[in-house]
Amino acid sequence: MAGGRRRGGGGRRGGPRQHPENQEPTPSPASLSPAATMAQQNGGTAPKTGRPKKPVEEPVARAPDVDSLGFQAMDRNVPGLSHVILQKLNMKSYEDYKSAMDGRKSGSDFGIRTYFDMFQKMEDTFKFCAECKKLPNALPDPKSLRRCKRCQNVYYCGVACQRANWPLHKKFCKKLKLVALDRLVEWLVFTGDIPFPTETWTKPAQDVEGWEDWFSMQGQLEEKLGAILAGRYMTLLWANAGKPRPEDGELRESVRRLVTDFHSRPLTIGLGLRLFGIDPLAKALTVHVVGASHVETLNARLTDYDELTRMFPGHRGMEVVMVGVDVVDGPIMRPPLATPAPQGRVYLSSYKGLYHDFWESHVETKLAARPDLVVGFHPGFHACPDLLAGWLPTLLLLRDYRLPVLFTVYSEQELKSSLQILVELETHIMGYATNPFASLRPEQVYSSPNKAPVYCSSYYITLLGPVASAVPGAEELEDGDGWQGGEPSAAGAAGSIAPGLG
Repeated sequence: MAGGRRRGGGGRRGGPRQHPENQEPTPSPASLSPAATMAQQNGGTAPKTGRPKKPVEEPVARAPDVDSLGFQAMDRNVPGLSHVILQKLNMKSYEDYKSAMDGRKSGSDFGIRTYFDMFQKMEDTFKFCAECKKLPNALPDPKSLRRCKRCQNVYYCGVACQRANWPLHKKFCKKLKLVALDRLVEWLVFTGDIPFPTETWTKPAQDVEGWEDWFSMQGQLEEKLGAILAGRYMTLLWANAGKPRPEDGELRESVRRLVTDFHSRPLTIGLGLRLFGIDPLAKALTVHVVGASHVETLNARLTDYDELTRMFPGHRGMEVVMVGVDVVDGPIMRPPLATPAPQGRVYLSSYKGLYHDFWESHVETKLAARPDLVVGFHPGFHACPDLLAGWLPTLLLLRDYRLPVLFTVYSEQELKSSLQILVELETHIMGYATNPFASLRPEQVYSSPNKAPVYCSSYYITLLGPVASAVPGAEELEDGDGWQGGEPSAAGAAGSIAPGLG
């Protein structure tokens, strides 16, 4: 949606992400993940009561709400699941949930008093039979649901359903085990244990072709991972999660995946700067994140994008402005800069509203700088006509002002659908390829877990102006070593994703 929102998440510091296939949140809703629940309760501190925050005024302009579409899709797959989610969060309606995502509810509003209670409530929202889709209250014995011992993720109401589902479930069981582990360990993002401290890159950005190269530059990596595993909050997690603590090797890999998930967005921005030949060492830069929501801004810290400084040491200053109707109030809720960002620093700011409104009120009046790059993480305008209609003013603005744009998507199917829309809008597509800095954390479709997991920012699309425009340097982008299958190169700016992808 135009400066609106889409994902998300994952969870993530954030909330439900819209799955490309069925308009349903991919991971657990944000408040149901232990990470985001604690984000509403002063980070990693113990659950406690408190006064609700003073409501934040909503902007008049609203784009279609993709989270509400996700809740509807959830109930189509598992009738009544959205009600269970709201019930576990001590909420009466979707509007209550939305208020929580906007940062207008305190931890006490969720009815959570202990760590064990927090983890248990989250787990309860996954309790439905993966075969017949029945919830506990639809069974003769609500406690009869049993979890798959292999993946510790999906549930069955009995042996018959488990056997019937096994031919399908066995395809995804191993990956779903990783999903279940990561959504618990994600809590350590909010306690501050993840990510570990990083260092200035020892290789030029163009030589870092993916996460393997990135991890190779992290000094004392094993010691840093070991400190997280031995930390207080990792111990608290497994004392209250209701599951046995996994082996250290599994936990180390989980931490690594979550580190990539945390840094994926800043490194994807850095990739966009390189693809368009924008040099951070030549001048101070401004990046707009369009369609930002609670996914990018819930519990966001002022230092979250500092990896860009390690990626481009000696840069002249960068400002990253989060623009969206669902930007959450917090430290980064401060006005965009009208002057260049401080040298050597990444400055985060935000605007709560639609992007085309932000452009008129701030960019055109010079209250905010014109962007050198615009990035949209999973914009989702392909998902339904209402979302496309909401995004249209922004897509046309980005096209007509010939702004360098990078969008990310979850899957090849989402890539195809997005490209088709952009072609119909006569937008000049510079290139598209797999993202070398995609998150390595797998995420499941909430109410249909037996599907291939998706990964955030799996692919990127780069755009610049309308089709007919003569774009200096376009040949360099289009003639790069674009990916034709196999491992992508970070230097490969464009290319076809697979034979026959139109």
